[in-house]
Amino acid sequence: MVPALSVIFIIINLLLGIAIPVGLCIFFRKKYHASLQSFFVGCGVMFLFALVLEQIVHALVLGSGIGTTITNNIWLYALYGGLMAGLFEETGRFLAMRLVLKNEHSDAHNALMYGAGHGGFEAMMILTLGMLNNLIYSVMINTGQTQVLLAPLDEATKATLQTAFDTLISTPSWQFVMSPMERIAAIAAQIALSVIVWFAASGKKCRVSLFLLAIAFHAILDAVSVLASRLGMPIIGVEGLIWLMAACFVVLAWTIWKKMCTDSEKL
Repeated sequence: MVPALSVIFIIINLLLGIAIPVGLCIFFRKKYHASLQSFFVGCGVMFLFALVLEQIVHALVLGSGIGTTITNNIWLYALYGGLMAGLFEETGRFLAMRLVLKNEHSDAHNALMYGAGHGGFEAMMILTLGMLNNLIYSVMINTGQTQVLLAPLDEATKATLQTAFDTLISTPSWQFVMSPMERIAAIAAQIALSVIVWFAASGKKCRVSLFLLAIAFHAILDAVSVLASRLGMPIIGVEGLIWLMAACFVVLAWTIWKKMCTDSEKL
């Protein structure tokens, strides 16, 4: 059986996946009159560049001969994954801000709104959709309906699903609290990176150094997270690292903001 407390946390996480990005959108709209277009463009870029284009490249690279070498070496895998995430997401972010949102450059607060959309959409995919899947499995496990799902499947698929069932049953309830905590840090990092790239893209002269800095920071965040997890660091330690890196990104973004914004754009 999946513990009742785990099911409660799963439901809370599912709702938070919607509430956090929507809440940020409302907050930035009311406080700074930020553009709703920026929010939805952020959502679209995350979907197109991270969930479509990046996944196509992963399928090609990891499905090739070199893919086995990458996946069998934790350091190469972390480096590859981090660089791909940084390149695709920050390039998408830059292009959107430079081209699609060029009429929004008069107010840097739109960078915050963009970040809420970019990171918020990711949160919805991971928390809401991911936890919806967990909730369905939990209900089936607790009502004894798993065989209905497993019966028509081949052995390989059955083994994969059974592993998912066993993981849900054995995972301590408190660990489900880690998911929204990790997403909050990730959204903070996404907003910070959006601020950095905003100032790279919104000026009359592109600031390539800021764009490259955002790619590097994004790659480091993802690579370190993968390494820490794969090397067996406890989940609390991994989350602590993510929060520390996100805090560093926020401090840097805040410093750049104060240096480059006008008085009317102060937070």
